[in-house]
Amino acid sequence: MRKCVCLIGRPNTGKSSLFNRLINEKKAIIADTPGVTRDRIYGIVNYQNKSFSLIDTGGIDLENATFNDNIRMQAELAADEADVIVFVVDGKEDLTLNDMAVRDMLMRTNKKVIVAVNKIDDKVHEDKIYAYYELGFESVITVSAEHKRHITELLDLICADFPDYTTEQDDELIRFSVIGRPNVGKSSLVNAIIGEEKQIVSDVAGTTRDAVDTRFTYEKNDYLVIDTAGMRKKGKVYENIEKYSLLRSLKSIERSDVCCVVIDAEAGIMEHDKHIVSYAIDAGKAIVVVVNKWDMITNKDQEIKAWKKKIRDEFQFIPYADVVFLSAKTRSRIHTLMPAIIKAHESYTKVVKTSMLNDIIRDAVALHEAPSYKGKRLKIYFVSQVDVCPPKFAFNVNSKSLVHFSYSRYLENKIRESIDLEGTPIIIQFKNRGEE
Repeated sequence: MRKCVCLIGRPNTGKSSLFNRLINEKKAIIADTPGVTRDRIYGIVNYQNKSFSLIDTGGIDLENATFNDNIRMQAELAADEADVIVFVVDGKEDLTLNDMAVRDMLMRTNKKVIVAVNKIDDKVHEDKIYAYYELGFESVITVSAEHKRHITELLDLICADFPDYTTEQDDELIRFSVIGRPNVGKSSLVNAIIGEEKQIVSDVAGTTRDAVDTRFTYEKNDYLVIDTAGMRKKGKVYENIEKYSLLRSLKSIERSDVCCVVIDAEAGIMEHDKHIVSYAIDAGKAIVVVVNKWDMITNKDQEIKAWKKKIRDEFQFIPYADVVFLSAKTRSRIHTLMPAIIKAHESYTKVVKTSMLNDIIRDAVALHEAPSYKGKRLKIYFVSQVDVCPPKFAFNVNSKSLVHFSYSRYLENKIRESIDLEGTPIIIQFKNRGEE
């Protein structure tokens, strides 16, 4: 799984600028998903053969006592999750009491801390670095997020002890995580899944301190359910900060093939539910939407139709996701969940014949040609599947600059109409002829 890195510091040291700069170093851009609004506190950085999750945090300010309690807790949570902490300081200012307060907090973590002295825009001011060794950390580096100075060197420091990142999984074991807002019934759902199938193989402590992986057998196949609901010290405090409770789920999402997003039928769909779904989308995972606490709904037949419409309206960006309605508490309809997970995983790992793909696209183009632009029209020469988990399709074209978003969406819809890919996102990539 990916390692985790967080940026911490007082306000106005340039953490967000550095965050954006590091994210821009990635080869695969995380695009904003239509219909989802969220604070960009989390991203993926790919650097050489390494890949890590990056967390941004709010500035810690001693003077703003009321607000700072929450900010400090957010930072502490991020530091708990992180393998490496980047302590961002302002190289244009002297060290402040706030810097020292952050230093004291980070000293207690026993994590690898890199001091990034930001806003050192040229060689003239390089000597300022020595003042920051006073903080007591071994690794200190000058950077300029704005001018992209020493970003590569910072990445080298961050990734020094990280293993090469690989997405290879054990194909025989389907991994799924149960994610969602606090108090939607995640733990109860995991218990219901395991209780449904008596053949528990083992309980394995997860690589994160707040997740427990449970391996079990369902219809003669092995599965691993990753529960993100386990509490650790300060758990309740952390869960109260909803934005940062996302961090509880991020590592589990990364380790999953399928993400079961749990929604509370009593409370209804909330903005935070969309935030959580968006992270599963960004990670390219298959998705099943689980509406829990269905036992609390009275007119079930009528409500199920209304709920399906509501989910399609609120989650327009995942029209491919299956929706199941159940009660973890009473185990009503719990039998509908595993088939949905299995179906999503089949789609997630599906390999499509090249001949079939080209037939589908040829028919799609014949039915609706791409619109012309400045007298030129997109031509598709050849289509092939280049990856799975999720399925990725490469289109060889005359000029990818002629691809309009709406036409790309049209081609995706045509693929989905002909091939059953329920539950999984798909990636469509356009390449000019001869391009690697």
